[in-house]
Amino acid sequence: MNVIYNSEHFWILAYPAEQGFELLDKEMRRSLYLQGASAWHFRNAMECIPAEDRDEEHIDEFLDDYCDGSANPIVVH
Repeated sequence: MNVIYNSEHFWILAYPAEQGFELLDKEMRRSLYLQGASAWHFRNAMECIPAEDRDEEHIDEFLDDYCDGSANPIVVH
């Protein structure tokens, strides 16, 4: 596991052996794991963010939209 992005609101973790990504929303306490085609689409979407928009505010907004409706709540037992 590698942390490839860390902001006040989000972490992006990469799992190279599984070819996957995990998006963790710190504020909303939700998580989204992407593997296979969905991980490939996520990577492409990240790469398509214009260079001038690759700041924390824009990336966090992108991640919030990406997680919306798909992420699962983080539950501690």
